[in-house]
Amino acid sequence: MTNSDLTSTVKAMVFDTFGSVVDWRSSIVRDLTRWGQENGFSADWTAFADKWRSMYQPSMEQVRNGQRAWTILDVLHRESLEILITEFGLDAMTEAQRVHVNRVWHRLDGWPDAVGGLTRLKSKYIIAPLSNGNVSLLTDIAKYTGLPWDLNLSTEIFHCYKPQPQSYLGVCSILQLEPSQVMMCAAHNDDLLAARNVGLKTAFWPRPTEYGPSQTKNLVATEQWDIVATDIRDFARQMGV
Repeated sequence: MTNSDLTSTVKAMVFDTFGSVVDWRSSIVRDLTRWGQENGFSADWTAFADKWRSMYQPSMEQVRNGQRAWTILDVLHRESLEILITEFGLDAMTEAQRVHVNRVWHRLDGWPDAVGGLTRLKSKYIIAPLSNGNVSLLTDIAKYTGLPWDLNLSTEIFHCYKPQPQSYLGVCSILQLEPSQVMMCAAHNDDLLAARNVGLKTAFWPRPTEYGPSQTKNLVATEQWDIVATDIRDFARQMGV
């Protein structure tokens, strides 16, 4: 399918958020470094952020495989945080401080191209996140960073976590569009593969520093996605806006 075919067929675009649109790692390190200095807590905040993120998929997998009932990401993050607090010797944190630290995921900065690129895309297409973050989390990120979503399509709405098929198909249902009219947009090849497997169009751009200088995954497109861009601004250009 040519770009001109895509621009006439695609009506809505949904975006992976953590890593693809917002820079979770640098944001968390900056935020908690400053907070720690102000509140008397010292830790290797880069290692803290990396370890916290490493607990993300295993915690969601317990929900995906039915080991536990539907549980929003804020709760999963808090459970992981409690383990990290002990591991990093931060047990002196009060409950209010723990709540604040857990909500660092609500205070993530966009990549430099995110707001401008999304604003251009919004001029022609319906744009929304499709993230495993819960509704309140994604709403707060959008307000904090200025992401110009048309609506909020957290997987919480569908009570499943990507890459479960019903997360992608739920978008099509709620927007009353065919899968071929919806494009999944992400910096993660596995997310796009799951979306393509149920009929969605796909767009990829790399975020080679998402996981820091030692990142080895998602440096390049590993499949023939419908669009391969350098960033969201380039993606917007290729989609005619």
